[in-house]
Amino acid sequence: MAGNASETKPSEDKHPCSSQKYGSVSHETAEGDIPSADAGIKSSKRAYVAVAVLCYVNLLNYMDRYTIAGVLPSIQNYFRITDSTSGLLQTVFICSFMLLAPAFGYLGDRYNRKVIMVAGMIAWIVTTLGSSFITEEYFWVLVLMRALVGTGEASYCTIAPTIIGDLFIGSQRSIMISFFYIFIPVGSGLGYILGSKIASVTGDWHWALRLNPILGVPGLLLLVFLMPNPPRGASEMQGSVCIEHTSYLEDVKYLLRNRSFVWSSLGVTAMAFVTGALAFWTPTFLSRARVKQGIMPPCVKEPCDPSDSLIFGVITVVTGIMGVFVGTAISRKLRDRLPSADPIICAVGMLSSSPCLFLAIVLAGTSIPVTYTFIGIGEVLLSLNWAIIADILLYVVIPTRRATAEALQIMVCHLLGDAGSPYLLGIVSTHRCRPKNEATEITVNPGTQVHANHGASMSLTDLRRREQVTGHLS
Repeated sequence: MAGNASETKPSEDKHPCSSQKYGSVSHETAEGDIPSADAGIKSSKRAYVAVAVLCYVNLLNYMDRYTIAGVLPSIQNYFRITDSTSGLLQTVFICSFMLLAPAFGYLGDRYNRKVIMVAGMIAWIVTTLGSSFITEEYFWVLVLMRALVGTGEASYCTIAPTIIGDLFIGSQRSIMISFFYIFIPVGSGLGYILGSKIASVTGDWHWALRLNPILGVPGLLLLVFLMPNPPRGASEMQGSVCIEHTSYLEDVKYLLRNRSFVWSSLGVTAMAFVTGALAFWTPTFLSRARVKQGIMPPCVKEPCDPSDSLIFGVITVVTGIMGVFVGTAISRKLRDRLPSADPIICAVGMLSSSPCLFLAIVLAGTSIPVTYTFIGIGEVLLSLNWAIIADILLYVVIPTRRATAEALQIMVCHLLGDAGSPYLLGIVSTHRCRPKNEATEITVNPGTQVHANHGASMSLTDLRRREQVTGHLS
């Protein structure tokens, strides 16, 4: 039943499978999962608790990811670095995150996912806390620590959505996925807000980096004591799980033949290229726009004025919540009547957001309020995508290959997307002979056209794969 995490006896006739077992054995629950059908209510409650834990950790991950952006002017003054060097902080994080995602995807499809997430969470806490003690002579150590932070996040982000996919099905899974992904914009916004505010109150940007690992300790304990390790595909097969003996190469070939997966991944990649640069540079860009208009003086001593980080953070939180809920609601309403509703919603959202972001950048030098208005509209349209794209992956890829699919999608979207865009934007801003805010504008404007590529990719997503996955599980 949709949304029910309870398990029943496997039926060998209905679900024939290989005897090969990986990590969490195929016909047994793991880590204390509720094994019987008569415990359905209790099991369902535990599934909701598990989603709440995953949402909390996802919130912390994205808070940490954009705390650096919230205090970037202070970091630049402290280390006396240029825009191109500053962009390297985000690029090395994304690169390590991207390169290790396939490895964790491979492990996540074969071994105990709870153990992998706990290990990654420990690594994330240690490296994030360590990066908050770097002194001004050791900027390269901060870069190295940001790369190690990406290692911890890769273990979590590739696996968490697949666990939700194994706890719920149908419309309930769509709702749970939307709750999980709503913490991307919420966490990002809080990263800007709390990071800049803590740096302003303490007078030291280092303290902004210490909040997330402190909050991460209870998150780690919640993972250890409250997180189940459900059998792969448990929700689709009512607890009976079939894990076929396939190699990693076979998994990759399967995914490359899956047109829905390929086109949706290309769409995510185009989105990541633009949003990665915008998310990292927007507060700094808007601060420079204020300086250009004479609204405030340049920042020459930390802590820098946090106003734009705070405002942009609030906008990101509010518009993110609105966009995810609206996108999910439209998807649920149209999905039964229009099988291709999900990619159409994503395409329309991205195509519509492109001119809004373009106008926001162009008008920043003349009107800050108008700029924020267009940023807000663009982010609402952009946020329509988060939960829907994740849901597409879950229903077009079979359960035993979902972690690999998540990992490959992460690798591609970061490799060709936001791994390089913040750094490239910083290079152009540093080396052009124009004022920095104008150089940033010139760089980002062509980037908004990538949104159109995202819309085209999503419109080509073929959802006939959904029926094939259903047939595989029946």
